[in-house]
Amino acid sequence: VQLQASGGGLVQAGGSLRLSCAASGRTFGSKVMAWFREAPGKEREFVAGISWNGGSTYYADSVKGRFTISRDNVKISIYLETNSLKPEDTAVYYCAARPRIITTSGRFYDYWGQGTLVTVSS
Repeated sequence: VQLQASGGGLVQAGGSLRLSCAASGRTFGSKVMAWFREAPGKEREFVAGISWNGGSTYYADSVKGRFTISRDNVKISIYLETNSLKPEDTAVYYCAARPRIITTSGRFYDYWGQGTLVTVSS
């Protein structure tokens, strides 16, 4: 599975962005997909995950109620709707894939996209 993230940019606090992650590979539909982020000087952290069929989602407490993860297995893509953005959401956002179950640890994900930068100004 190859992943390509896009949609990042500069936005004011309170604004919104829609991140996309386009995938290639025949096994995409069987994969758990997730978004992680890495802020300057901080460790990479889990943001949101979605099961292979979209039936289950899981969010970090810091984004719950503001971000929404979704997937389209026909378009072979996942999305992250980010609303009510805060300066502390500033980070490079990565999409990732793994088999079976959602986990919040990045070391269990086999495939990674190149990242897209989100900058939230105050």
